[in-house]
Amino acid sequence: MENVKADKMKRGEFLRSLGLSTSTLMAFYCLGTTMTACGSSDNEPEPEPNPGTGGSGVSGATTGTAINFTLDLTKDDTKKLKTAGESQVFGDVLVALTTTNQYVALSKICTHQQSTVGYRKAQNDIQCPTHQSEFSLTGAVEQGPATSPLKAYKTTLSTDGNTLTVTA
Repeated sequence: MENVKADKMKRGEFLRSLGLSTSTLMAFYCLGTTMTACGSSDNEPEPEPNPGTGGSGVSGATTGTAINFTLDLTKDDTKKLKTAGESQVFGDVLVALTTTNQYVALSKICTHQQSTVGYRKAQNDIQCPTHQSEFSLTGAVEQGPATSPLKAYKTTLSTDGNTLTVTA
């Protein structure tokens, strides 16, 4: 009997041999993570549309490490943020006018498994719908499984109340 030694290839090597790049592999991984939520709740935040920087009311960098953008709150695509309890995602940032009429800007990415978090008006907090991690309006973890806080950004409202600037 012939002794045959099988060549073993790691999963990543196999996928790369098929021509799939690292970014493609991460996209598949992230897609799988977001499609397999562990639970649901009536208190889950509703997903927000992501206008990015393409809207007429948004100018500046809304993604990456150099967050620095301005919202014209008089424009149709941003004016809902003049109503207490409303929120909207811009690039990588969740912006909300809390029920106490304070603007907050936090990373939209949950620190547990990178799902998109949302503002909950009734609780006046931030929640991840995937595993129900809860965060305060400063980004601090209030309930796990997340263990790291959300990144908080500085918000500055113009004196006339029509322009909101968000900076890192």
